[in-house]
Formats: sequence, C-alpha cells, structure tokens
Amino acid sequence: QVQLVESGGGLVQAGGSLRLSCVASGRTFYAMGWFRQAPGKEREFVAAVSSSGTRTRYTDSAKGRFTISRDNAKNTVDLQMSSLKPEDTAVYYCARAAYLTAIISQYDVWGPGTQVTVSS
Repeated sequence: QVQLVESGGGLVQAGGSLRLSCVASGRTFYAMGWFRQAPGKEREFVAAVSSSGTRTRYTDSAKGRFTISRDNAKNTVDLQMSSLKPEDTAVYYCARAAYLTAIISQYDVWGPGTQVTVSS
C-alpha cells in the first residue's frame, strides 16, 4: 500500500526557484508525475518520469525551467523549479502511474498536495 506526501512548497518571488519533493511510504516500481491546480482551473500535467528514471516528459510551459528526477533507493521524486512565474502559482501534486504518461486518468495514487505561490 503506497502513500505519497509532497513537501517543499512556499512563497517565492518571480524569477526564483523551489525544489518540491515527494516521498512514498513503500517501494514503488511505477512511473511518477507532477500535476498542479490553480483556483478556478483544471488540474494539469506538469512533468513525469519513468519507473527507471531514464525517460521524462514535460508540459510546454515547464520545458527548460523545471526538472523532474527520482531516487528509487530513497523512494523520492523531486521537481526542481527555476525561473518561476506568477502563472506557476498552484497546489502541486505528485502521483503514480503504471507507465510514463501525461494523461491524468492513468494516475491512481495521489499525494495531498503542497502550495506554491509566486509573487510578482
């Protein structure tokens, strides 16, 4: 039974950086993804990494600014965010899927989320 918990959110000025972490309570051999949801908007895909850590996928707005990585020995998945913009303000969630995917319905376990606020 896998449980996910995010950490690392907070308040940062535009142009700054944050590193989000997600820890799993048990070992997982699943692909992992990061999603975000701003008030009044649908939850959207941000980034994902394969179970091995070999392959990654990013949404267009994250490319060149965000980096997803994982440490399977520590059961953690990180999202390094740089050059943050006010539009990045949202609750960020980590989740697992059977395979690398950007399709939200293919993720079956979710963390409770962590708030990221980017001021102008």
